[in-house]
Parts: sequence; structure tokens; C-alpha cells
Amino acid sequence: MSGSSGTGQPEQAEDDKHVPPPTPGPARPPTRIEDYALIGDCHTAALVSRNGSIDWLCWPRFDSAACFAALVGTADNGYWRIAPADEPVRIRRQYRPGTMILETIFDTQNGSVALIDFMTAATGGSSLVRIVEGRSGTVPMRLDLALRFGYGSAIPWVTSLQHHTGFRAVVGPDVVVLHSGAKLRGEKLTTVSDFSVTPGQRVPFVLSHGQSHLADPPVPDADQALEEIDAGWTSWSSRCLYQGEWRDTVVRSLLTLKALNYHPTGGIVAAPTTSLPELPGGQRNWDYRYCWLRDATFTLLALMHGGYREEAQAWGAWLRRSVAGTPSQIQTLYGLAGERWLMEWEVPWLDGYGGARPVRIGNAASAQLQLDVYGELMDALYQELKLGLVRPNASWDIQRQLVGHLAQIWNEPDESIWEVRGGPRHFTFSKAMAWVAVDRAIRGAEEFKLPGKLDQWRKLRQEIHDSVCQNGFSPEKNSFVQYYGGSELDASLLLLPLVGFLPADDPRIVGTVAAIQKELMVDGLVMRYLTHESVDGLPPGEGVFLACSFWLADNLVLQGRKREARALFERLLGLANDVGLLAEEYDPRAERQLGNFPQAFSHLALVNTAMNLTNHGPAHKRGAK
Repeated sequence: MSGSSGTGQPEQAEDDKHVPPPTPGPARPPTRIEDYALIGDCHTAALVSRNGSIDWLCWPRFDSAACFAALVGTADNGYWRIAPADEPVRIRRQYRPGTMILETIFDTQNGSVALIDFMTAATGGSSLVRIVEGRSGTVPMRLDLALRFGYGSAIPWVTSLQHHTGFRAVVGPDVVVLHSGAKLRGEKLTTVSDFSVTPGQRVPFVLSHGQSHLADPPVPDADQALEEIDAGWTSWSSRCLYQGEWRDTVVRSLLTLKALNYHPTGGIVAAPTTSLPELPGGQRNWDYRYCWLRDATFTLLALMHGGYREEAQAWGAWLRRSVAGTPSQIQTLYGLAGERWLMEWEVPWLDGYGGARPVRIGNAASAQLQLDVYGELMDALYQELKLGLVRPNASWDIQRQLVGHLAQIWNEPDESIWEVRGGPRHFTFSKAMAWVAVDRAIRGAEEFKLPGKLDQWRKLRQEIHDSVCQNGFSPEKNSFVQYYGGSELDASLLLLPLVGFLPADDPRIVGTVAAIQKELMVDGLVMRYLTHESVDGLPPGEGVFLACSFWLADNLVLQGRKREARALFERLLGLANDVGLLAEEYDPRAERQLGNFPQAFSHLALVNTAMNLTNHGPAHKRGAK
């Protein structure tokens, strides 16, 4: 077993030498991003590959150090595989309807076997449950498990449980206990097991995490936990109010968003992974295991329109707690409980997914000035009022302070929605979202009879609007452009009619949509911008950005081009993997998903676009000037 010979003593040299961190093993072709599925317990999540290997898991939170990190390293950095001993002839998988319970079916020459994977949380710990169930024939199985804490760097001290049907592993603050339905043995600092299953036979494995200074974590009964988790997820998904033709797809996206929710605080992570590359083998690798203000309004509206008021309220409460304080210290992103210190560092011992280095932990964008987040924040706080989620004066003092601060800084250059690292500029979308922030303050004051400096705010709103239209629009291109005085396009400008900056039928918006369709589309899908001409300070090259493609569909709906919108939406749905999950980006040429996975922003955009098409209008259009 991991670090154990089965006698309670570590497998190390007789002179008791210190066991060093594992060194990278031989490179292996990476599992395709789309060949993973997600399981989670609303505290953390794991990625399970089609071949039955869990290659990514951070315990006890989404942003904790990984104990399985093969996803961005090698097998030496931690994984847990359960699969037939012989190569399967066919692999099928699906989520149980309305749940995040994954069933992988392996068909072999000897018979068929199911691997049922899910997670469950309880007071004192979190558990990863895997049940092997025989379906036909007698199928020999193989289990390989390597626990490696600290992002694949720390081998735990492991002791066997009685009769070799489990182990207890400790390293620093973490303890993990495995209870197994099959006998285990140790081989070269890993745990292995060879066993067989017959029709109807179920062999459970329960891996539970806790804190090493406390009593060992509770270990649930696998079958009872399966029944309870199935009922819980099914009950939750049945509350979805959307009854349109894409209901199954919308429910799957909402379930994914729920799985990315950190239940103790209400925060929703952008993705459960770090450093899955936006360019194969490249440097565009970021840690997305945090909560972005930019997602705020899209999240609130998707949850509310889906029928999930409680989750929307929890997200809004997280939002207000996180930004509480001095307006000048508003950040782009925060930790799961609103933490602000998210210092970025690189992990030198991890090879990266497919050799894409560096692997980054933390995110330096948390210290950037991104003016657009003021608009998203103010819009979300306004939508809370409109939707009746909070009392009118719940955050009004904060909002007034935010507008006062924004009045002082809106004309400064910033790093933009795309968090560029090539230096600040006067980005057009950033200025437009500053307009949104002031506009929503005015609307809040007018509609809910709240005190404010309305004359000053109206003057400021008009000043910002005039600035964007004069400096961010290119008559030569007949389009809004990425930054003042530039000629490059930017797909974020597709949001201008959605946030109400200008009507969708305004000639400048029509021209912008046409220009983006002409210059930023690859195989019918939308890129963020042309990276070889960009100001992001990184080597060129990335995939199309899926959320931007959904935004184009929203614009087509607003312009009455529903047939085109529907065709684009159906094309985007076809990019999801076999269990309905989307990453951040997609490579149309290689037909591969790219970037962190699954991506909340992509699934939020999917939900909102489905509702727009069903309602023949913008479900998330937030007012017009």
C-alpha cells in the first residue's frame, strides 16, 4: 500500500533513510480533457477518466493541495484506478439521471462490470465511494492507488487495517482511511488489489478524509450512501423550473454548477482544476479553483431562472461578504470563503498536462485592476433587489461607496475582462461595464426609493457612455474595438447589448456582431480575440472560447435571427463530452476541449442561452439605456 508493506512499517531501506518526494516518471499520453467526468460533494470534486482512474482530487476543499495530481503530472503524483485486469472491448458511461453519480460500464471478453463513483460529505470528513458491480460473466479486476499529498510531492505514512482490507494514511494535517471490500497489498509505495466479480456481486471501496489531529473520519456504508446521495441529487434536480426542449441539457449544466458550489459559504468556483492548458503544451495555464466576481450576475440569473432561489441567495450573500470593506480594495476573484490572499506560485515538480508548464497555484489576477468587475458586482446587487432576494437597503451603503470610488478611477487603464499580462490599457468593455455600474446604482435609487446623488450619477453615466462611443468605436471597422484607439476586435463586446449599453438593433452593435463573425470565428465558433495581435503578453495561440460563442447566439436572438442562433446553440451542445460537460475552450481543428474543466462560465452561458431561445428573448438581458 502507499508507503506500507502491510505490516505497519514503511517500505524504505533498512537504514531508515528518508524517502524523498517522487521524481517524475516516464511521460504518458495525457487522457483527453473531454474523457474525464466530474464527481463531487459541494466541498470538493474529483475527475474520473473513462478508464476508471481518478487523476485529480483536492481535499478537503476545492482549493486544497491535491492528493491525486496525475492530471497535471504523472502517475507518480497520485491516482486511483479501478478497471478490468484485461483490456475492455468497450467502455460506456453516464450519470444516473438527475444526479452526479457516475456509472462506467466496462465490457470485456469475460463479461461486463460497472464502476459506480460518487462523493459524500459528513461532519468530520468527506468520502469518495467506488462500488464495483458485476453485471455478467466473471470479470477479473485490478486496483492501483497512489496517495500523494501536497500536489504529488508527499508520500504518506500508511498502516494496514485488520485483515488487509483497508489502510490509514497520515501526512501532516491530513488523514485518509480506506475501507475495502477486497484484500489489498503494498507494491513499490502504492496499494494494489486483484479480485474478481460475478453477476450481482458488489465490491465497495470507501476512501475518507479527515484531520489527523482529530478522530478518524466517519466511514459511510457504501450502499446506504449511494441510496441517500441518489435521492438527494434527484430531489434537487427535480426542482428545475425550465421545461423547454433542452431540459436534460440544462439540468445537467445546473447540476454541474451545483457540484462546483462550496456549500459552507455559497461560493462557486470557476472550475475544480488548475493549469489545464488553453493551448496544448503552452503557457496559458491558470488556477481556476476560486470565485470570480465576473460570474456574479450570470450565476444569479441562471440559478433563479432555473428555480434555485436558495443557491442564488447563498451566492449573493457570499458576494456581499467578500467585497465588504474599502471599495478601493475590491478584487477580481476571492477564495471560497472570501479569502483575498491568493498569491500565485509555480509547482516545479509537476510536468503539466501534456507537458504544458508551468503548473500554477493561486492566481495573480486577484491583484489586478479590472474595471469591468465593478459593473458585474453592481449589476448582481441590483438583480438581487429586482428578484426579491434581499431587502432594498441590504447593501446600499456599499453600493454608494462603490460608485463614488468608481467615479475616481473609471478613466484609468486596466487589465480587462481577460486579465491580460501585457500591461494595462483603456479597454472598451471595461469602460462599458463602468457605465453598467453607475446605471444600476441609478436604477436602484429610482426603483426602490433609495438615497443617492442622482444628478451626479446621471452626469457620470452619460460621460462614460459618450467616452465609449467616441473612443471605443471604429468607423473604419464599423465596430467597437478592443481598446481605445485600437483596431483589434474583442468578443467581450458581444455583451454590450446584453447588459443594456446599446440596443441590439443599434447599427453600431449590428456592425460589431458582423465584424466579430467575419474576423473572430473559426469553424463557426468565436475566439476571444486574435492572440497573435493581442496585448495579453503571452505567446499566441488558443482555442475558441465557448462562452463567447453562446453570447453570439444571444445576440442573434436579440436581432431576430433565431434560426441562426438555434443552429449555433445546437453546434455548441454537440461539443459537450459524452456526459454533458464543457471546458473553457475548444480546438475546432483537433476537435479537443481545452482549458480548465468543467468550466462554470461555459455552463452558465449554456443555461442562459437555452432560456433565451426558449423564451424568444434575452433571459439575462439586464436593461437598456
